[in-house]
Formats: sequence, structure tokens, C-alpha cells
Amino acid sequence: MRFADGPSTQVEVRVSAPPEVLWPLVTDIDLPGRFSEEFQGAEWVDGAHGAAVGARFRGRNEHRSIGQWETTSIVFVCDTNSAFGWKVSDVEKPAATWRFDLEPTADGTATTLRQSVQLGPGRSGLTIVLDQRPDMEERIIERRLAEHQRNMTATVEGIKTLAETT
Repeated sequence: MRFADGPSTQVEVRVSAPPEVLWPLVTDIDLPGRFSEEFQGAEWVDGAHGAAVGARFRGRNEHRSIGQWETTSIVFVCDTNSAFGWKVSDVEKPAATWRFDLEPTADGTATTLRQSVQLGPGRSGLTIVLDQRPDMEERIIERRLAEHQRNMTATVEGIKTLAETT
């Protein structure tokens, strides 16, 4: 896998709750910070107070190899009870694109909750590392996607627990 290919990964979990119960959890931009080892939390900026297309938020991250950093993300999809997604740094050429999708069962009593990420095509800390080690590109990307997958799994499992105990 090469960066130019737009590497991506996703995780999903079945939640015994309808999308209406999950929606406030997936649109709480700070909530994943409770479950992720890397993402530390976020807050709305530029006068935004909640999820809406065009709303921006600042996220705080920490990684043992990189240290701490912040990013600004822009919501690009916000379909109530269905999809919530954001692009990091730049809408046209994001460092990454993140998304939650909610797919209800036929009877509406449960939901498949999916979280996904696509890296690039914009610049990020990952591209700086890749510039320094082009010979290791595939291995570096595999490792990065595995880290994201672990944190995303923890996040969707955490959301599942909250939704099913609410």
C-alpha cells in the first residue's frame, strides 16, 4: 500500500440500539477521547456549537513517537442518524478523512456502527515520516493503519457500551 493509493481502514460493530440513540454519541466530537490512546479530545471553534456541515473543530492528539499536536477539522457530512464525517486541515486536500456511518437493521432496533478513515491526499505528520523513509513506505502505512484500527475499535466499542446502557 502506497500513500498515493489513499490507504484506508474501517471497523464496525452491531449495537443493540436504534440510530437515534447513537447519533448524539457519534456527533460528540470530544467523546472518542475517552477511548482512543491517540485522540485526546476536541472542541468546536469559530462559533460552532455542534455538528453541521461546514462546522470546524480543533482536535488534540498525542502519540508516543511523535509527541503532541493539534489539528483543525471541517465537517463535510452530517446526515442526522445516518452519517457524520470530517476532513482534517483542508477540505480539498485533507490530511485524512474520518467518518461514522449508522445503518439500522430492518426492524430499527439495532444499528451497524462503522468508523472509517482514509489517509491523505494532503500533507501530515505521516507524510513527513514517509519523506524521511521512502524505502519503508508500505510498512509505515501498514503500521499507521493498524494503530488507527485499534483506536477506532476501542471507540466504536465504547460508543456501543454507552448506547446499550443508556
